[in-house]
Amino acid sequence: MHPPRVVLGIDFGGTKIAVAVCDLQGSRLASIVVDSLGERGARATFDHGVHTAKALLAESADGAQLAAVGVTTFGIPFDDRVELAPAIRDWHELELGRELRAAFPGTTVELATDAKAAAQAEARWGSLAGADPAVYLNLGTGLAAAIVIDGRVLVGRDGAAGEIGYNLREVTDVGLRDGHRIVLEDMVSGMGLQRRASSPGRQLTAADVFDHADNEAGLDDLITDFVDELAFHVVNIAILVNPAKIAVGGGMTRSWRRIQPRLTEALRAGVPYPPDLVLAHFPDDAPLLGAVALAVDAASAPTTTSIGNLS
Repeated sequence: MHPPRVVLGIDFGGTKIAVAVCDLQGSRLASIVVDSLGERGARATFDHGVHTAKALLAESADGAQLAAVGVTTFGIPFDDRVELAPAIRDWHELELGRELRAAFPGTTVELATDAKAAAQAEARWGSLAGADPAVYLNLGTGLAAAIVIDGRVLVGRDGAAGEIGYNLREVTDVGLRDGHRIVLEDMVSGMGLQRRASSPGRQLTAADVFDHADNEAGLDDLITDFVDELAFHVVNIAILVNPAKIAVGGGMTRSWRRIQPRLTEALRAGVPYPPDLVLAHFPDDAPLLGAVALAVDAASAPTTTSIGNLS
């Protein structure tokens, strides 16, 4: 009698790591979310994620055969590096594909950028199902978007389509390289909001800023500026793509009541044919579900060891 086959999904985020063990239909058998330990650097984060995944697999599917592993991450993952990944120190130097194959020997491994995998999950099972074209906006520790056309996520020549965190913010930014200008993600993201709100002796998370904004005029003004700048770029995306729907996911959607009205107003005022603006069906764990989908698809394909191209 053959042992049951399962898949593993791992999402490496800037502040958390999410892991799920699922059957071959993608039904969740067990899941867990842990701190990324990002302040300790890339090696600690990677090792913590792998240890957590293996422990969850042993607890929930002891004796099962691991058919495939799907992994999502901030940045653009490759076999020997992760590009555009500033959230955790030295993450860009991690040989992510090779390290994962070494951690799960003999198992198919597929990699993807978190926002693109999240968009694929929303297009397959969530708020963007049947919407064509569509846009997924990931508003979390970082900032990224993904464009969905005919149910498929636009990857781009180098895997960097939708990396709006690098958008120019001012006319004076034209001609300046990254490092000589303030990129959008430094201002409009959970990481950016935390940095802007904190001061010596008072460290605030993005959630703290939204929680205290009703009672502190300075924080309220900061959120207004934050949402207005986000709206500026979302409107331009909508003008370019002409999507049927925009779904917003990521940890900052916990403050959707403050973000949604201004985005809706901006889209209605500035876009010739305004799209529907909706909360993602999986606002917190779409990247993890995208990782699971990668693993499920890989498990149903001919057995090979590979690195996916949904980067």
